[in-house]
Amino acid sequence: MIIPSQRHLFSIPDSHAYLNTAYMSPLMKTVVSAMKSGLAEKISPWNYKAEQFFTDVNIARGLAARVFGAQAESVAIVPSASYGIQTAANAISLAAGQNILVLEDQFPSHVYPWQARAGETGADVRILLAPSDDDWTRVVLAAIDTHTAVVAVPQTHWSTGATLNLITIRKALDAVGGALVLDLTQSLGAQPFDASAVRPDFAVAATYKWLLGPYSCGFLYVDPKWHSARPLEENWINRAGSEDFGGLTRYRADYQSGATRFDMGEKSNPAQMRGAAAALSQILEWGVESIAETLREKTQQLETALAPLGLRAAKIRAPHYLGLRREGGLPDGLLQTLTEKKIFVSARGPALRVTPHLYTTDDDMARLVEALKRALSS
Repeated sequence: MIIPSQRHLFSIPDSHAYLNTAYMSPLMKTVVSAMKSGLAEKISPWNYKAEQFFTDVNIARGLAARVFGAQAESVAIVPSASYGIQTAANAISLAAGQNILVLEDQFPSHVYPWQARAGETGADVRILLAPSDDDWTRVVLAAIDTHTAVVAVPQTHWSTGATLNLITIRKALDAVGGALVLDLTQSLGAQPFDASAVRPDFAVAATYKWLLGPYSCGFLYVDPKWHSARPLEENWINRAGSEDFGGLTRYRADYQSGATRFDMGEKSNPAQMRGAAAALSQILEWGVESIAETLREKTQQLETALAPLGLRAAKIRAPHYLGLRREGGLPDGLLQTLTEKKIFVSARGPALRVTPHLYTTDDDMARLVEALKRALSS
C-alpha cells in the first residue's frame, strides 16, 4: 500500500525540502509530546514509582521486537549502534587464522571493534572491495571460507544504498559455522527485516534515523544462543531481582532473563523510552512493507528524473535509499549550494545521498531535481 503524505505529523517548514533521513530524521510531534511527558517525570520524582524503572523500557522493547520480527526477550536496550557491535565483538570467540569480513567504506563503528578484537586474538579483518555491479552479496559469498568466523555487514550500505541478501549470506555462514553481525541503523524501520528468517547472531539499530526516534538510543537483537554471554557492562538493574530496591545490596551473580542482561545502564530514561515507543508505534501502524513501497516509488521517481544528469544509483539498492554517483565526481560546493536553497541531502564518499521519507513531498523532490539540473549544467 502506498502511504499518502505524512508531513502533517512533523514540524517541517514548507520552505524546507528535507531528503536526508539517513543523516537524522526529524521527530514527529507525537514523539516530542511523549518525550516531554517523560521529561516531566523528573519535575516531581516523588511521584515516580520504582516499577516505572521497568515499565517504559519494556513497552519500547516489545515494540522494537515487532519491528525486528523477534521476541521481546531477545531485544536489549542500548545507547548506540557501536555499543551493540562491541557487545557482539566481545561475545564471539576469535582465534588466530580466522577471518572477519567487512565491506569497503563500511561505517567505522562496524569496523573498529573488529580491528581491535583481531589485534587481540590474531584474527584477520578482511575488507571486501566494492563491486562495480553493486552486488555485495556475490562478493561476500565469494569471500566466505572455512576460516570465516564473522561476517559483519549492514543490510544497506550507508553511502551507496546498495543492499545485501542477508538470508543467502546466513545460509553460507551456516555451512562454515560463522556468525552474522548486522548494523541495521540505515535500514530498520524502512526496509523489511525478519530476524526469524535472517537469523543473525546480533543485529543493532540506532533509533535516530529510520526508526524516527531520539538520539542516544537503540535496540540490539541477540539470538538466544548468545543469551548467556557476558554483557558489556555490569550494572545493577540487569541483575535478577533488581525490581526489589530494598534488596539491591544482596549482590547476585545471576542476571535478568534473556537479552535484558545486555541492556545499558540508566536505561530507565522515560523521555527516551517513551519517545522511541511513540515512533515505533507509528512505524508499526504504517507497516514497514508499506513504508518501503512508498519510499521505493519516491526514490524511483528521483532516480529516473536525475539519470539524464549522469547521476547513477546502485544497481542493487534498498527501496528507501539513493546513493547517486557521477563519472568525474560531484562539483565542489554542491552541498552548500543546495543548503542555501533549503534543500537538504548528504555527501558520503563518492555518493550524493538522497533519502526521503513519508514527510517528503512531490514539491520537495521537484525542487531537488531542478536545483541539481542548474548545479550540474553550470
